[in-house]
Amino acid sequence: MTRLPPETLDRLADAISFHPESEPGRVFRDALGRFATGVTIVTAEGPAGPVGMTVNSFTSVSLDPPLVLWCPARASSRHAIFAAAPAWSVHVLGAEQLDVCLRFARGGAGFAGLPPSVSDLGTPVIPGVAARFDCRAEACHAAGDHSVLLGRVAQVTIGGPDDHPLVFAAGRFGRFLPDDGTGGTG
Repeated sequence: MTRLPPETLDRLADAISFHPESEPGRVFRDALGRFATGVTIVTAEGPAGPVGMTVNSFTSVSLDPPLVLWCPARASSRHAIFAAAPAWSVHVLGAEQLDVCLRFARGGAGFAGLPPSVSDLGTPVIPGVAARFDCRAEACHAAGDHSVLLGRVAQVTIGGPDDHPLVFAAGRFGRFLPDDGTGGTG
């Protein structure tokens, strides 16, 4: 039998369990916030011009073929544009790009004032990001109050070697600590 360290036991003593369908949505959302994610902006060309949305529900699916997915809320005013788009781009933000993140959050400036640029697939491009995945739409599936948009990656662009990602956890934005040379996080 393996003994758990004391700090793990303390954490277990303070743990709560609940059924997400019987608790207020905020409790479930807070629990999900315990998982840190990267921050991305997904862009597509809409009928009225370029659109973008700040998203943290991005993940890889397959290396062969190269597939990724993300999950926009069906209640979003931009949902129909992304669900119908033949292509979209996922921009992974660097730790210093919180201002760009907020630009594409609800009520932000979006593409206003940004220089126009498009990928080979015709998707709007945000310059200076840590990485960009240009995707052809592969599938769209309804999933509760969101949709799952699956894309086949056609082109990848990677920023500089020292790019550290912007992360989101527990309702806050942050970054990784710089490496202190020991292989740890400083």
